[in-house]
Amino acid sequence: AGGGRAALRACGVHNVCRLLSRRAHGFYARDAGVAHRKNLGLLRKIMCQESTKFKNVWTTHSASPIAYERGRIYMDNYQCCITSIAQQPRLIYQKSKCAKSEKIEDALLLECPLGELLPSPSDYKASLIVLTVQNWLLRLSADSGEVLEKVYLAGSCCKFFRYLSWDTPQEVMIVKSAQNKLPAAARQAGIQQSVLFYLAVFQVLPLSFIGMLEINKKIFGNSVTDVAVSNGILIVMYSMGLVRLYNFKAILDQFMEQPFQLGQEFNWNGQVGIVGKYPFGLPCNIKITDTPPLLFEASSLENAFQIGGYPWHYIITPNKKKHKGVFHICSLKDNALAKNGIQDMKCCSLEPDWIYFHPDMSGRIIHVGPNLIKVLKLKEVKNHADQMEIAEDFTIVANRENCVNNSVTVTASGRVVKKRFTLLDDDPEQETFKIVDYEDELDLLSTVAVTQIGADGRAHLDFHCNEHGILLKSIPLKESWDVTYSHEVYFDKDLVLHIEQKPNRRFSCYVYQMVCDTARDDD
Repeated sequence: AGGGRAALRACGVHNVCRLLSRRAHGFYARDAGVAHRKNLGLLRKIMCQESTKFKNVWTTHSASPIAYERGRIYMDNYQCCITSIAQQPRLIYQKSKCAKSEKIEDALLLECPLGELLPSPSDYKASLIVLTVQNWLLRLSADSGEVLEKVYLAGSCCKFFRYLSWDTPQEVMIVKSAQNKLPAAARQAGIQQSVLFYLAVFQVLPLSFIGMLEINKKIFGNSVTDVAVSNGILIVMYSMGLVRLYNFKAILDQFMEQPFQLGQEFNWNGQVGIVGKYPFGLPCNIKITDTPPLLFEASSLENAFQIGGYPWHYIITPNKKKHKGVFHICSLKDNALAKNGIQDMKCCSLEPDWIYFHPDMSGRIIHVGPNLIKVLKLKEVKNHADQMEIAEDFTIVANRENCVNNSVTVTASGRVVKKRFTLLDDDPEQETFKIVDYEDELDLLSTVAVTQIGADGRAHLDFHCNEHGILLKSIPLKESWDVTYSHEVYFDKDLVLHIEQKPNRRFSCYVYQMVCDTARDDD
């Protein structure tokens, strides 16, 4: 606070908003992050220059899935790690092939928090949290693959933990089981199964156990199909499209029977063991005995439900199949539909359009169709401060022509009849948007557009100004793009990485690096 007042006095600024604005633009050289912001600004300018190219520097193929996390490429079920930051990707570590019982089901990258004292020197380096098929939670060094910590999850309660996710990114982690299903013989014998899912909750760095709870039919109902936890909210989804939200922290506080620490000896419900050690695992110490207070519920087709914007709004699709592709944007406060809040591109396509809140925290909304990307914003209705409307911020349009095919037929009398029909909006022979992403450090919106002629598909990655949508750079991808395959494209500062999954579990990875050699236009 004293430093802030000194800065105000030194520059003659007496308004906090002006000070923050000047600070964001790098007026104060001693502020943390100024040099980093300047460097990223320079990188963005260099990247968008006409002379800057992206060169395919490395290609590999694999019979197992390929994953990418923050400059690291993982192969062979995370047994092989390759850095993509070097001028040409190189091996970081290669572990011996693991047994099927040690297969990794899911993984999360864990990065050191800034400004915190941690108990172990290894905590200050990036690590990988992985979940194995045998219910072990492992923390691996991102540099060597060495096991730093291990926790056994499943005691007598659950044998099938399968999914990792963040409640609060880089702070609170959720480990979720597969849905509990009785064998057919047990169901025929009339045996009832009331527990649907188990959730184990951890604080990370240092790794500590918060608790484990069960999602039970007797509490949440018979038609529960899935659950998730995000930003302190327990999200319960039902077969009829219903989505219900509960306060997850309040559930932990209210129904926690006894706290436990990893490595602690315990005597729990007749069991004696050590928390997180084999064979006892973790105790189910959060018992929900009554339905928690409901925060919010909505009905949406296929349980599609998102919250964002400012003030808070949510996006749903009316819960009827005929409304697929129609999105309603409503106020979370009173469920009121925003003015112009029904978004419908009226696409005639095989793949549906999609919509989501912009990840740049601006409160905007991105709506992506086959040939059109709309960036929308929430704003107050004129003369009605309590009502919001959806307005168009900017659009990005695919580079295509109006293609109308003529089908010519001749009748028995010799009369020529012409039938006119329009191609599908996502016909592969027309340029179609397949991926839209946001690079937060460079503040660029990236799009992948594909055109396929015969068996040969061509894709290009475009960078757009995130504020106005102006096209700044276009990068052609060298490899052929088949629209029937599964594709992921990562844009990470000066790196572009394309992962492709072909039939019969064949995977390919293409790495592009930024080069500024004007003398070699072919690169």
